[in-house]
Amino acid sequence: MGHLSLQGVRLRVGGRTLLDDVSLDMLPGELVAVVGPNGAGKTSLLRAIAGFTRPAGGRIMLDGSDIATMRTMQRALAVTLIGSDVETPVGTTVRETIATGRFARRAWWDWSQPDDDDERIVTQALERVGLAEFAERRLETLSSGEKQRAWLALALAQDAQVVLLDEPTSHLDPRAALEVARIMRGIACGTRTAVVVTHDLNEAAAVADRIAVLGDGVLLRFASPQEALAPDVLERAYGISFERIAFDGSIRVIPRGYPTGATLQR
Repeated sequence: MGHLSLQGVRLRVGGRTLLDDVSLDMLPGELVAVVGPNGAGKTSLLRAIAGFTRPAGGRIMLDGSDIATMRTMQRALAVTLIGSDVETPVGTTVRETIATGRFARRAWWDWSQPDDDDERIVTQALERVGLAEFAERRLETLSSGEKQRAWLALALAQDAQVVLLDEPTSHLDPRAALEVARIMRGIACGTRTAVVVTHDLNEAAAVADRIAVLGDGVLLRFASPQEALAPDVLERAYGISFERIAFDGSIRVIPRGYPTGATLQR
């Protein structure tokens, strides 16, 4: 359960090839970070994994089944995508919003009757992200960090095998980002796999089991943070030089500027 495999995936957008021959094998219980420059195809890759777009080539498999051929309801039970552009519903409580994560697991005509299991799962999700005391508040009254935790609670309530997160810590202050990162790390456990797109290389190094680096239209490396964030790999991806240092049992990467001989265009 939760075994996600990309086999020679090619993505085309607007008549051009955005990514080509991407192969990744992600294991249950693993958190994988996807990094790369703007326009590298990170969000497009998440959308393909979620089944919203069909690859131009290759296959995306979940536990041996091709995601592209799954029925809509089957896919909704298996994969959830929390995007960076989620609109905040107005007039709904935090609990009501998180409860929508259970929709895929019950027929629409059955929602008139309360379900004890759904109530319990929603309550557990609220507690897990530290929002139990805000359950009856309207979602739009929460801070950015609190809203992001609410979206993570929704993903937990859906109980999908694969959770896809697109820039979940963007626009958050350091404390809120750290709390969201802690919750992300907890999401990837047991049979659940988490894939997170982030622009923060050091966040990726701190929380991910493995990191996929995209650039030049291909997968440049898929490995542990130590191997994936090698300065030569990052220079190829971003076009600037980096230094990698050990810090507090983990690694950090620092952008150093343009490679030797390169000049800043004015």
